[in-house]
Amino acid sequence: MEPNALLTQAGAHPAAQVVAYSTALPSLPRAVALLMSELAHEPPCLRRLNQIFGTDPALAARLLEQANASAIGLPRQIAGIPEALALLGQEQLRALGTSAPLGSARSVRGVNMRQFWRYSSNTARLARSLAGIAHQNQVAAYTAGLLHALGELVIHLADPEKAQAVNTLVAPFDPRRDKIEQRILGYNYGHVTAGCARRWQLPEVVIDALQHQSAPFDNQVYEPLAGILHLAAWRARAREAEMSEKAIAVSFPDEIGLALGLDIDMVLQQDPIDWSVQSVAADHDLDI
Repeated sequence: MEPNALLTQAGAHPAAQVVAYSTALPSLPRAVALLMSELAHEPPCLRRLNQIFGTDPALAARLLEQANASAIGLPRQIAGIPEALALLGQEQLRALGTSAPLGSARSVRGVNMRQFWRYSSNTARLARSLAGIAHQNQVAAYTAGLLHALGELVIHLADPEKAQAVNTLVAPFDPRRDKIEQRILGYNYGHVTAGCARRWQLPEVVIDALQHQSAPFDNQVYEPLAGILHLAAWRARAREAEMSEKAIAVSFPDEIGLALGLDIDMVLQQDPIDWSVQSVAADHDLDI
């Protein structure tokens, strides 16, 4: 049975059971504070709200969940933060902010949350940039990139002991993390994130990208957005691992790049940020 099927059958598999822990996903305190400050303005600036939600995976997930719950009867589900903000009112947004569990640098045992928030933001921006040159949906790509690793937090929250067993072999942001989790747990963070996304009623295009991010073109699967996400995560994880230029060249997932018409130079040229400056700024912003 495919992991996706397991995640849609409550109680059928441990991966389905851990999804319930997504309600405890912590938000960046600074993002919540900025959100509440912006909502105090009449009217709040939608551009600023979009920027704030776009920095916090858990807050963005709750926004999209609320928007899709409110979108019943609309012709399509909500894939992006701007659409969600256009659909929800200020009181709904304020309720999201006041109810958000606040995180800290160590709020999830075994995960460096400063690193998690930085890595997720980097992956989202890289995914959006790569989607643009590969003619894929940039809004959906950004959402998938921002949310894609939330399953890692859910695994750590649901079963810290098993997560720590994986941590003894590879760090949470190691490029090999998905394969080690699959071997030890029988599923990986991508499968859990996809299960959460289904629970949040996100569009199938986003769910499929999350579900297949580890192997976008295996077993007769062809998910271009999953391929975009895979490349973006590879680049962001290579940065977190401080890989050398040689290690980056050797580890590039060339088969996925070839399927999308993207070579390593094209991917590296899409870095939308100055890594060194962004890293310092992120650590400053995440002081909590």
